[in-house]
Amino acid sequence: MVDKKTTDRQGQKGRNGRDDAIVVEGLHKSYKDQKVLKGIDFTVRRGTVLALLGPNGAGKTTTVRILSTLLRPDSGRVVINGYDIVRQDSEARASIGLTGQYAAVDEYLTGQENLYMIGRLYRMSREDARRRTDELLEQFDLVEASTRAVKTYSGGMRRRLDLAMSLIASPPIIFLDEPTTGLDPRSRITMWDMIKQLVRKGTTVLLTTQYMEEADQLADEIIVIDNGEVIAEGTADQLKAKIGSDHLEIIVSSKSSLQDAAKAIDNENLVIESERRLLSIATKGGVKELKDVLNRLGALGIEVESVELRRPTLDDVFLSLTGHSTGQEEKSDDKKQKGAK
Repeated sequence: MVDKKTTDRQGQKGRNGRDDAIVVEGLHKSYKDQKVLKGIDFTVRRGTVLALLGPNGAGKTTTVRILSTLLRPDSGRVVINGYDIVRQDSEARASIGLTGQYAAVDEYLTGQENLYMIGRLYRMSREDARRRTDELLEQFDLVEASTRAVKTYSGGMRRRLDLAMSLIASPPIIFLDEPTTGLDPRSRITMWDMIKQLVRKGTTVLLTTQYMEEADQLADEIIVIDNGEVIAEGTADQLKAKIGSDHLEIIVSSKSSLQDAAKAIDNENLVIESERRLLSIATKGGVKELKDVLNRLGALGIEVESVELRRPTLDDVFLSLTGHSTGQEEKSDDKKQKGAK
């Protein structure tokens, strides 16, 4: 006789018939009359990183809470590691680790005690909990600080410990909800390196972030969410290609005529900012176009103060798609939920 749980867990395929660690279909969530999620669909391939990108209030944290079984969806289907999160919530929960926006550690315990406590809560034996604690302290470079109270740790150390705690039971899937919020650049890069190491070992990561560079650095695929809906998806390069051209930006010397420079360039995509003496061109000609423009300006004796050929960034993509940046302040998911109570 075939076990029904085994049958449910096998053969879970996402779009294109892929073997996906996470499948999300038609996900809806509202807080009274406030619609936070409006039919979200996406899949995450095993052993890859998917970044959910969007501003505050886009629905990223609500999505993570539903996927981690902390919230029930109003409608839709979510399968985690082959388990339906509504019908098989315990099995789905056992497949994931979660690191939130703020380090969920007991600051009065030592780093070692925090890890060991979580291991025991997962019903690991004392021996296994100690072994796993030692492994993670080594992996996350916390051995020297392991016997100190966590309240003495820096922000970066707390985040590393928090991530280590989410890995105590070696889950195949990790949810990282804005894991580098509030970290300095050096600590952020350290966290990125650790996330990359996890993925190289086969862990599947769902990452929510407001940082464009973070998504660019880590994500195999990116889902852009705004106002509770998926508005774009693809790799970083595919999303950048959506807005097309590079941008050639030239600032001419104050001794030169801006209008003469504009006539010399003679491009229908030319944008002029008189106050900055800036000429901006959307171009697909790259370096060849740059050389041609500089030659034309030089032939007329127009002095160039600075020049930049800028590739599209994910910031450009998000601005193009939504009309605002990810840093724009909006009502957060938490505030929406509280306001609806």
